[in-house]
Amino acid sequence: MPEAHRSTGGTGGRPRDPQIDSAVLAAALDVLDEAGYSRLTLEDVSRRAGTSRPAIYRRWPGRAPLVLAAIATRLDVPSPPDTGCTLCDLDESFNVFLAAYRTIRPDVLSSLYSDCAADPELRARYLDTVVEPSRRAVGSTLDRAVARGDLCPDTDREQVLDIVGSLVHYRALFGRRHLTDAEAESAIKILLKGVAVNYDALVAHSAAVEENHVTAHGGHHNRPPAAL
Repeated sequence: MPEAHRSTGGTGGRPRDPQIDSAVLAAALDVLDEAGYSRLTLEDVSRRAGTSRPAIYRRWPGRAPLVLAAIATRLDVPSPPDTGCTLCDLDESFNVFLAAYRTIRPDVLSSLYSDCAADPELRARYLDTVVEPSRRAVGSTLDRAVARGDLCPDTDREQVLDIVGSLVHYRALFGRRHLTDAEAESAIKILLKGVAVNYDALVAHSAAVEENHVTAHGGHHNRPPAAL
């Protein structure tokens, strides 16, 4: 369970009811989607969840911790694939994360960060909940690409992940909109041209994998071409 899901309240008393946890997190997401972070109140969340404010406070000590926990449930994306195709896997893992990330309003992310920035613990939880998933989404794909010889062995892994993460989050926090599919593909192309051993070979391999996929499924594309 992600760290943001855990209550910071006491451990004594009756065991927590997981159904209340789920109902509160779902209600918080509903309010975020409809009204944004600035208008979210624990009263509204508790009413929608069919519980009470004290029940919420026993689980999360305030609005920001509750919202972090709720957002974490959306950004808990699947592990990236391992098909042996660097472009295919990077495209898939990045887009899976972006699809989840786009379900969160940009104004929610910027307002939430403002609330968390001054508190070292909340800021760390914000980074772990909102920023790290984008790094994890592509990190293992980069590691496999280096291991198979597709990327330069001296590729600075952390710097590459910082570039990917900063692009995603800068757009949401300051550009007021999420990264589009076309912009994500362009960013991956620019990035890999700088660190790939042979970018043209990666494109050719990706195109061959896509063609095989189309042939195997009767000529139907189930996803955009991975060759960027």
